[in-house]
Amino acid sequence: MSKELAKAYEPKEVEDRIYDFWMKGKYFHAEVDPKKKPYTIVIPPPNITGQLHLGHAMDETLQDTLIRWRRMQGYSALWLPGTDHASIATEAKIVEAMRKEGITKEEIGREKFLERAWAWKDQYGGRIVEQLKKLGSSCDWDRLRFTMDEGCNKAVNHVFKKLYDKGLIYRGERIINWCPHCKTSISDAEVVFEEKEGSFWHLRYPLSDGSGYIELATTRPETMLGDTAVAVHPDDERYKALVGKTVILPLVNKEIPIIADSYVEQDFGTGVVKITPAHDPNDFEVGLRHNLPVINVMDDGGVINENGGKYAGMPALEARKQIVKDLDEVGFLIKIEPIKHNVGTCYRCGTVVEPRVSTQWFVKMEPLAKPAIDAVKDGDIRFIPERMDKVYYNWMENIKDWCISRQLWWGHQIPAWYCECGETIVSEAVPTVCPKCGGTHLTRDPDTLDTWFSSALWPFSTLGWPDNTEELKYFYPTNTLVTGYDIIFFWVARMIFSGLEHMGEVPFNTVFFHGLIRDAQGRKMSKSLGNGVDPLDVISVYGADALRFTLVTGNSPGNDLRFSEEKVSASRNFANKIWNAARFILMNIKGKDIDCALPKKLYTSDKWILNRFNNVTAAVTENLEKFELGMAVSKLYDFIWDDFCDWYIELAKIRMNGADEESADSARRVLVWTMSNTLKLLHPFMPYITEEIWQTLPHDGEALIVAKWPEYDEALSFPQEAKNLENVMALIRAIRTRRNEMNVPPSKKAHIYIDTAHPAPYEEASEFIARLAYGSKVEIGTGFDVQGAVTAVTDDAKALLPMDDLVDKAAETARLNKELANAQKQLDTVKAKLANEKFTSKAPQNVIDGVKANGEKLEAKIKLILETLESYQ
Repeated sequence: MSKELAKAYEPKEVEDRIYDFWMKGKYFHAEVDPKKKPYTIVIPPPNITGQLHLGHAMDETLQDTLIRWRRMQGYSALWLPGTDHASIATEAKIVEAMRKEGITKEEIGREKFLERAWAWKDQYGGRIVEQLKKLGSSCDWDRLRFTMDEGCNKAVNHVFKKLYDKGLIYRGERIINWCPHCKTSISDAEVVFEEKEGSFWHLRYPLSDGSGYIELATTRPETMLGDTAVAVHPDDERYKALVGKTVILPLVNKEIPIIADSYVEQDFGTGVVKITPAHDPNDFEVGLRHNLPVINVMDDGGVINENGGKYAGMPALEARKQIVKDLDEVGFLIKIEPIKHNVGTCYRCGTVVEPRVSTQWFVKMEPLAKPAIDAVKDGDIRFIPERMDKVYYNWMENIKDWCISRQLWWGHQIPAWYCECGETIVSEAVPTVCPKCGGTHLTRDPDTLDTWFSSALWPFSTLGWPDNTEELKYFYPTNTLVTGYDIIFFWVARMIFSGLEHMGEVPFNTVFFHGLIRDAQGRKMSKSLGNGVDPLDVISVYGADALRFTLVTGNSPGNDLRFSEEKVSASRNFANKIWNAARFILMNIKGKDIDCALPKKLYTSDKWILNRFNNVTAAVTENLEKFELGMAVSKLYDFIWDDFCDWYIELAKIRMNGADEESADSARRVLVWTMSNTLKLLHPFMPYITEEIWQTLPHDGEALIVAKWPEYDEALSFPQEAKNLENVMALIRAIRTRRNEMNVPPSKKAHIYIDTAHPAPYEEASEFIARLAYGSKVEIGTGFDVQGAVTAVTDDAKALLPMDDLVDKAAETARLNKELANAQKQLDTVKAKLANEKFTSKAPQNVIDGVKANGEKLEAKIKLILETLESYQ
């Protein structure tokens, strides 16, 4: 490691070298250590298809901050990394690559397709891992896992059989969400509802006895091809006499019954609904209650099938247009009512989801959901922020059975085989003989499991389960899950019930939900808006620490964060401030015998900065305990920039340049100690620059990453001395503010009279006051009578500065009169504009408010100028 710091901080020159130093030192690796407490975070595994985006960057930065902090506190801190196979997204990419070659999955077969998929994973799957390293992520890379590796596959098969044997996994025909583009089922949690323009088509269904017709409305007229009934509410007096009769299904020309079911809302529309059991989940349930036929009229690509008569072969939307046209021509279309309604779309590709009856595998959720709800209600799992529990309860208490089978080839193939005799065999190992008939012709279910099925096991499958490994016994349950609030259903809930069911314990104690990253205007980042930001581009310009600091600053649990390049630039400026402070310290200790210990004798300014450091240590630690990372970093920023750099370094300069060598030596040692320990507090947030600087300073230990986290120390508490110096600082600020208001340059020195009932601190700090408040001389006492003096007042003292020392009255009067005339002219323009009725009646309110605000500022400026001119008299 370098023992000197370059003139300027260049992240590109530091980051790779520091990360390599950490890797070689095995500092990220966590071992089972009975002497230490474990602290575990499992990474929300990014998709192998993924490219690091700002959401990932924030998620990993928050996790890395927590894991680095706990590691420094002495925990055996395991941050377990991994990637997700992402069935739908990965298969789509491979199919698209094959399409460009002119081949399909079906042409090459499953085995060859999977060979391509694994090759693709080997080529691209590690890309996001390398990107995470660029961010500074201190994951235990020795334990890197993949959701389809051998260990995870073993766990998946074990769980499937266990739940099947308990009757919690079953295969059946149900309405599922079908994506016509991805050509697979998706779970309820994977359906994203978007508001879209649509229509209500009001239709006539004629009564088959010729006595009239019944009117209903639908948003999906193409599904009428599969209608098997129309329904009314049993208490609806309008239709009681019609229940049991039949109507003629328009265009299809077949009779279907009129049934009564309480599912129908009497007050909605006409109080009549068409029932299509194969294409609507509610209709499916109605169909079960009334034993209705289930007629599927669409294939897996959203095209009308052979059950659609003359419309067979048409895509659904094309069929819709033709059906509406035909209904109109034969007089069955009453009217079309434009509406806006929520339409379910696939969370992966955005295609409108088709509810479709299908034979699939399901997990029975009710028995699993109850203990998972109780775990949060009983406090075994804590949500940060607490309000997220309402979202969780709402979903879990209304949960439906989970459709876990996917019509894909990339993923965990369902461990179920079918014999010609009709027997279903679920087994962890490949069976060779049917236990029922002894047959050997067994066919494996072609479907794969929902990606989230394997992800639900992540906290324990990654630690060796179902084997009872030492790692599992030591690191499980994990401590903290850090994740966005947008995957509470996808992942968080499923891990909770899986952990309870298979481990008998919750998978983690705390879930820390963060918000989403938005642009400076508060908009969600998206390709369509073109407002996305590549974090690697930001790192290449500003450095990883600047990006990390930006992503934590202002971050509060559960709330979205606005991102802008200006914020990153400000974070880089902060990094440069720290760098320059470190170079100043190194320059002043060069050739001196300085270690990292505090001096035996401490002066008032030393006690003040140590007291401030002690307090900020306690505050930052408390904030981290509460997951208030944004507050923690804000307090650190203020301490480093204001207290340490702007005040203590300036005070230390005066002492180090003075004649008292003991005081100078004390200042040097306190500078080193405070900087070294402040770097420890800052390290979890800005790991690269802190490690680089710490290595150049006198220090104990081999690396900052494993240095001991500072703790509040009563021996460093100096409240009275700190208060005394803060009173002095307050007066210095007041004097400087007053001089600034009068445009007095620092070169213009003034005699400073300090009137106070507590003279001792001011007498001790008189040299500081003279230097920092630009005094030619400082006198301290009471009852000063200084004619024509300017005053600066605090709650502990009053400073008087003779006017003649501050300004050339004649020149300053001329300048102020000129400024007064200009301000008055601008104010007259504002008043004229506000008096103009054409302007006030036509201008937008925000423009008028802006003009008024400008007028108020000008009036305040004029008042201040007049007061200053009066003081010159």
